[in-house]
Amino acid sequence: MLPQAVSRPFHDREDAGRALVEHLRKYAGRDDLLVLALPRGGVPVAYEVARALPAPLDVFIVRKLGVPGHEEYAMGAVASGGIRVLNEEAVRTLRLSIATVDRVAAKELAELNRRERAYRGERPEPVVEGRTIILVDDGLATGTSMRAAVSALKVRRPTRIVVAVPVAAADTCAALARDVDEVVCAVTPEPFRAVGLWYENFDQTTDEQVHALLDKGRRP
Repeated sequence: MLPQAVSRPFHDREDAGRALVEHLRKYAGRDDLLVLALPRGGVPVAYEVARALPAPLDVFIVRKLGVPGHEEYAMGAVASGGIRVLNEEAVRTLRLSIATVDRVAAKELAELNRRERAYRGERPEPVVEGRTIILVDDGLATGTSMRAAVSALKVRRPTRIVVAVPVAAADTCAALARDVDEVVCAVTPEPFRAVGLWYENFDQTTDEQVHALLDKGRRP
């Protein structure tokens, strides 16, 4: 049973994206605006945001670097553009060798590149430097992937980073706010429990759907 903090869940990711737009209207019409989605679930949400503001749409892919044998524990991440961000404290505490980190990073980078090709085809990566970036996902629980994306995105020197999600845990939003220029969480229910609870339809987004939405969201 859903908590009673909101009157109803979002019907699906498209519905959630349209609701999120209402919190982002102040960015409408900016020439430097770029909407980046964390695939796959963030893409249908971001498509609605990009269409409404309007702004070009693309993906920013992040792959967690799991510690060998304890993959749920992140020692870093790789992201679009070949950017690698390491949790130096974890690497030092676990005494992980450079060779171990490189081996895991190479594997995850290969999967990242596969997804880049599947989603973007031959189109070049978007220019991030000097732009206002709205970074979108379908929700935040712990926010691990989003924090990795933010760290990797900062390396590419955008002017402003806005994290925007339809639903999130309130403490996660508060923590992220220390790392970016703005965090927009349309709904922060209490208790939070899980992102999927706030959607009537939370079916997995496919690679084909991501590719199709990126095609539709690309400006001529």
